Amino acid sequence: MSGTSTEAVAGGDIDKSKRTWIAIAGCAGAVGGVAVAVPFASTFAPSERARAAGAPVEVDISTLEPGQMLRVEWRGKPVWVVRRTPAMLESLKKTDGQVADPQSARTQYPTPEYARNQWRSIKPEFFVGVGICTHLGCSPSDKFQSGPQPSLPDDWTGGFFCPCHGSTFDLAGRVFRNMPAPDNLEVPPHMYLSDTRLLVGEDKKA
Repeated sequence: MSGTSTEAVAGGDIDKSKRTWIAIAGCAGAVGGVAVAVPFASTFAPSERARAAGAPVEVDISTLEPGQMLRVEWRGKPVWVVRRTPAMLESLKKTDGQVADPQSARTQYPTPEYARNQWRSIKPEFFVGVGICTHLGCSPSDKFQSGPQPSLPDDWTGGFFCPCHGSTFDLAGRVFRNMPAPDNLEVPPHMYLSDTRLLVGEDKKA
């Protein structure tokens, strides 16, 4: 009986030894996998230093639904990507006569040539703008719903509202007349890499 017990213990020791070496080998393999994966991933994501220096930011817009807004960061600034509905685009015809700079002619925040239109965009459906008020640098809120709302005019057709001093912008980021903000929201350099990929910070192909 004692022999059987000794054999079982010895077998257990062998099993434990095997398990230990298997675990060590597995960990070594995992570490090796990480060492390979990190440099590979770094080719896709710019470092924080590169972002701060103004490296372009690639944005996936494939899942952005009409009426929704996506927020990304470029040069430390919030950038909005809004996919406008047909109704939103139609509202710009009404606000065209209510905004201070309908053709984005002012030069304090130069608008790229390809965005000097009613939509202020390359593609009418997508608006790309810097989410910083041109008054004192506050961040406006999206107020896409039309109609009377607190702090907004009764004929509100949708757009952006800066709660700091009450400046309002339409759905193309154009500031309404007689507002504290002196200029339209900035449109950053951008271009489309494909129908679903947007590059913010570069416009060589625009």
